[in-house]
Amino acid sequence: MSLDSDIGCVAIGRNEGERLDRCLRSLGCGGGAADAPGAGPRSTCVYVDSGSSDGSVELARALGAHVVKLDLTTPFTAARARNAGFRALIEVAPATAFVQFVDGDCEVAPGWLARARRRLDERPELAVVCGRRRERFVARSVYNRLCDIEWDTPVGPARACGGDALVRRSAFEQVGGFDPGLIAGEEPELCVRLRAAGHGIERLDAEMTLHDAAMSRFSQWWTRTVRSGHAYAEGAALHGAPPERHFVREYRRAWLWAAALPVLALGGAIPTLGASLGLLGGYPVSAWRVYRHVRRRGRTPRDAAVAGVFTTIGKFPELQGILRYHATRLRGRRSGLIEYKGGGAVAGQADRR
Repeated sequence: MSLDSDIGCVAIGRNEGERLDRCLRSLGCGGGAADAPGAGPRSTCVYVDSGSSDGSVELARALGAHVVKLDLTTPFTAARARNAGFRALIEVAPATAFVQFVDGDCEVAPGWLARARRRLDERPELAVVCGRRRERFVARSVYNRLCDIEWDTPVGPARACGGDALVRRSAFEQVGGFDPGLIAGEEPELCVRLRAAGHGIERLDAEMTLHDAAMSRFSQWWTRTVRSGHAYAEGAALHGAPPERHFVREYRRAWLWAAALPVLALGGAIPTLGASLGLLGGYPVSAWRVYRHVRRRGRTPRDAAVAGVFTTIGKFPELQGILRYHATRLRGRRSGLIEYKGGGAVAGQADRR
């Protein structure tokens, strides 16, 4: 691959199989989509692997990517993997000025790199640009559909990005990259520090990536939502003070809906002769509010109903994640990785904005 481009790419993953093949080819490895007309120059690509057993390392090398194999004697986090990929990228391509981070279960859209690069050239105050992330197989499960709804966020100035984004190298280095100790929510946390340093984040109205959540079971969705709750707790602990108040609202909502309201409703049932049970009516009201919000974003009634129901239920696994965070902190430990795909993807997000 050519090393004269100032755009480099870092992909991370574990046991992604054909998803990784699509990902790397979309970045230009093996003559993929990054070579398409209008897509811009071929980019140096680094793949960071975290113990794959499905031939991912060999696949990446065969496609021309530079491979970093993480030492798993040190606890793994997606943030640590991205930092390792960034360091390797700068080593093999020191002229790199922009870095496209991408999860190994995502395929980058043709033309995205060129579009994102133009925007960063136009707006030097921007540190990060991201675009539209879509679910590849929305109809396969309600959980994939939930991810697609989650990715559908407003364009324009943003407070955070997800795991797929084009980042300005100088800004990334200025704030010290990702916090390698975070097991989730590392991208929004990075953006907190970027904004504090005077940089901007923007979401473009442009196709960026196709994501393959590969979620088919309720237990996977639950675990993924537990991880979000953990991210809310840790994010609030790190940056919850004014003026940022990072993840404070999400943290408080989980406590309200999954702890305070049911305790008040059920605990007061006897002394109030059942009147307190009326508080449980707050759940359908909450679901209705989410439904209306999602409908205003142009989603279908079905999507809005799914979002309303699962967003309301989701406060319970979120609280589980919050309690997990506090329990490990009390024991003087750090939480281990929370994976919803089992032996699959290692990338993690708390990207509900």
